[in-house]
Amino acid sequence: MRRLFGPVFVFTGILHFAKPRIYESIMPDWLPAHRELVYASGVAEIVAGAATLHPRTRRAGGWLSIATLVAVFPANLHMALHPERYRAIPGGQVALLARLPLQLLLIAWAHAAGRD
Repeated sequence: MRRLFGPVFVFTGILHFAKPRIYESIMPDWLPAHRELVYASGVAEIVAGAATLHPRTRRAGGWLSIATLVAVFPANLHMALHPERYRAIPGGQVALLARLPLQLLLIAWAHAAGRD
């Protein structure tokens, strides 16, 4: 399971470039340069995920992954606070609220992926 983190994180990073509008739509309004931040977080996910795949960079990749997950947390919080904007999300507000503690599980997974 720990080794699966890197490929999953790389894949989600690629999605930032393939479907940037989806990620832009979940960004808090107060953040500037939505498209640029979407691309930056995509690069961070790709680099971090790839780094967890090699023993020499695994630890740094784990920490970069954790930093990235913490950095994107405001988007998850924004979604939970504005469920009316995300009616297409299955499960509605309950699902949006459930994403908040899920972020902690993803951080734990990133931490495990970064261990030697």
